[in-house]
Amino acid sequence: MNYILDDDGNPVPCSDLLTWAKWFEDDPARMVAKTKVGDQEVSTVFLGLDHGWGTTHLPVLWETLVFPECEECERYTSRADALAGHTRHVATLLAKDPTP
Repeated sequence: MNYILDDDGNPVPCSDLLTWAKWFEDDPARMVAKTKVGDQEVSTVFLGLDHGWGTTHLPVLWETLVFPECEECERYTSRADALAGHTRHVATLLAKDPTP
């Protein structure tokens, strides 16, 4: 299932693949947060696809990655959880290297 965000930032199903692809390509609301810490970057985005693949009750639509390694990855079912996860990943990196 494909999703887009409404004007309030809530995910809504989008069954039209062309509409979804255009929104996904052009809408800056996909970026939730991006924080640079030293030589790493924490990026949290709206995925637009359910990465729970039907195995969870709620769709898994957000993700935090730490670049450049991309070994740190966490996915979420809400924007609030995604923001909290982003903050947690940034705090972890700052604890390792407090010079941003």
